[in-house]
Amino acid sequence: MISQLTGQIEYQGDNFIILNVSGVGYKIFASIEVIETIKSKENTEIKLWTHLAVRENSMDLYGFLEKAELNFFELLITISGIGPKTALGILNVATVSTLISAISTEDTSYLTKVSGIGEKNAQKIILELKNKIQNIEGISPKNIEGELDTIDALKALGYSTREITDALQQIDKSIIDVGEKVKEVIKYLGSNNT
Repeated sequence: MISQLTGQIEYQGDNFIILNVSGVGYKIFASIEVIETIKSKENTEIKLWTHLAVRENSMDLYGFLEKAELNFFELLITISGIGPKTALGILNVATVSTLISAISTEDTSYLTKVSGIGEKNAQKIILELKNKIQNIEGISPKNIEGELDTIDALKALGYSTREITDALQQIDKSIIDVGEKVKEVIKYLGSNNT
């Protein structure tokens, strides 16, 4: 099995990269968060934790910057009906710590944002993972009150999920009001882009 790869980015697609490892190009599917993060690291060596999904007619690699993301992904694909592409779709919605918090509090709103996951499947994911998520090292659940509304509002203004989640981690955690969170995130993003 291929568990980890270190190399340089040769090419970036919308949902994958080609990683050159000693002259061999590996096509690695990744979340939007990973793609956005490594955009700034072209021509530098990066390390990805990987999962090799072997199917009857394909062998696909999925890459993650953090071991905790890989662990969460691998937990998701143990659920009947959740394949690697759906699991990656779930990781595109929010950070792992936010998703863990949503599962802990039985908040299905994050999961139902993924194409193909309705309320019933979201409840199934919560039921199957609620007792397993404590085993993911390096991730602590966070307070998600109002975060989904904040993310939706900022996405409507044109910000990427990655920009938003990064900024939400930087602003004052005591802010609960969605409007105030949106203002603080815009202020933070504005100060970092000048």
